[in-house]
Amino acid sequence: RKLPLSSSPEINDNRIDAWFQETTNYDLANIRLAYMVAEEMADTLGFKDEAIHWKKQLTEWPDFAKNESGLLIAPGIPLTESHRHFSHLLAFHPFGIIDASQGNGSIDLILRSIKNIEQLGPDYWTGYTYAWLANLKTRVFDGDEALRNLHIFIKAFCGPNSFHLNGDQLKAGFSQFTYRPFTLEGNFACAAAIQEMLLQSHTGVIRVFPAMPTKWQDASFCNLRAMGAFLVTASYEKGKVSSITIESEKGGMMKLLNPFLGRVTEKQMKPGEKLLFTISSPMGKKI
Repeated sequence: RKLPLSSSPEINDNRIDAWFQETTNYDLANIRLAYMVAEEMADTLGFKDEAIHWKKQLTEWPDFAKNESGLLIAPGIPLTESHRHFSHLLAFHPFGIIDASQGNGSIDLILRSIKNIEQLGPDYWTGYTYAWLANLKTRVFDGDEALRNLHIFIKAFCGPNSFHLNGDQLKAGFSQFTYRPFTLEGNFACAAAIQEMLLQSHTGVIRVFPAMPTKWQDASFCNLRAMGAFLVTASYEKGKVSSITIESEKGGMMKLLNPFLGRVTEKQMKPGEKLLFTISSPMGKKI
C-alpha cells in the first residue's frame, strides 16, 4: 500500500515539490497509528474479526524510510538542511511508534535521527523547534539537554508576557529568524517537555522523573495523569526518587518502573485504590 501523493508538513515550504510520490514518514506515522489504535479498540470491545482485519492491513504498509542518518522525509529523501519542522520524526515523538523501550535498534535509529537534525544546525529553526527538541531529548532520558533547549526557548524566543514569538528575540545566533509572529504550539511543547521530564507512560509503563537534569536535585509533582487513568504524585530528593503515590481512577493493571527495586512492578488495582511506594515499602502499600 502507498499514497499516490504524500507530504510532510512545512518541508519545502508548501511549494509544488512539497508533494512526494512516495509515502512520507509523516503520513506513514499517521496511517500506522490509526491502524494500531483501530486494532486496539476493536480488540478491547471484543470485535475480534475487526481487530484481525486492521492488523492485517497494517502489515501491508511499508516500514519507515531510514538510512545511516536516521529517519528520512520519504524513501530516498533525507533531511539535508536546517529546518524548523521535525515532521519526519512524528513516529518517534509524539506517537511513540518508535521508542527507546524497543531496544538497541530503535535507540540507535532515534539517536542518529536526533544527531542529524543537530548537525544540520539551528539556522532556520524557530522557538517551537527548540521546545520540540527538548521533548525528543526527554524520550531518550537526556534531562540536561532537554533543559538546555528549554532555556534557549524561554530566554530567546518568548516575549515578556511569555508568548512564543518564533524568531530569536535576543539576536544571539540561535536562529537566523528574528521576526515576531506569535504561535502557541511552542508554549504547549515547552509545557509538554517539562511534564515528560517528570513523568512518562506512553509505553504502558509508568516512569517517574525519567529525564531529570543534574541541576534538579529536589523536585515533586502532584496528580499528573498517566496512561490508563492513573494519577501519580512523586517526590525527588537529593537526586533520588523518595516516594511515589499512584491512584487508579478506573481500576486496571498498573505497571511501574520501580526505582526502589530496579525493575517493573505490576499491580492489579481497584477503582479509587491508592498505593504508596518508598524505599521502606518498595512493593507498595495501600493508603
